[in-house]
Amino acid sequence: MTRAVLRNTQGSPTKVRLVLDLIRGLDVTEARELLRFSQRGAAVEVAKLLDSAVANAEHNDHIASDELYISATWADEGATAKRFRPRARGRGTRIRKRTSHITIVVERYSDEELRQRAVREEASGTGAATERRRRLSRGRRVAASTAAEAHDHDHDHDHDHEDVEVGVDDTVSAEATTDVVDAEEPTPDATAGADAPENEASDVADADTDESDDDSSKGAQ
Repeated sequence: MTRAVLRNTQGSPTKVRLVLDLIRGLDVTEARELLRFSQRGAAVEVAKLLDSAVANAEHNDHIASDELYISATWADEGATAKRFRPRARGRGTRIRKRTSHITIVVERYSDEELRQRAVREEASGTGAATERRRRLSRGRRVAASTAAEAHDHDHDHDHDHEDVEVGVDDTVSAEATTDVVDAEEPTPDATAGADAPENEASDVADADTDESDDDSSKGAQ
């Protein structure tokens, strides 16, 4: 049995007891959900006190929160602050600002009750065990999808490296082909040097032809 006490909280004990009556005898999970959607102002402080009681049980008694239920709750009257408000004809009206001492006691279910609850939750598909299995399966699915995405990402990187290497090889081969073509093409100086003897030979042949023509013309005369 573990308890938590909140002293001198704002609010009258009558209003706090209305909230405490709603969660008395419930397990911790159900009580938290009820307090979460409660419209009463005292539900906020009661929810914080319930979390404190559960934390005490987990830290001091080493009891899991899903094995606890609220065994007792009560609200005692605390100190009352007295104020006065001016009224008509010089009178004053007393205002009482009440406070409360709230106590919540949590206990662990017996082993038999835990077994029965596990059977009920298994049959209905709800409860902490089912939720734990769902979280585990969801975590496995997320891990599998993450691993698949990482594998695809690495595969894409491998393809990118292959494309880069192929591009480099093509560039190298293209440069080598250009060098070969440039080597096969004659340079202007070489072309000029090769054409010079042919031009000289043609000039000699033309000179010989002119001389023979002159001789033939002289003989005719």
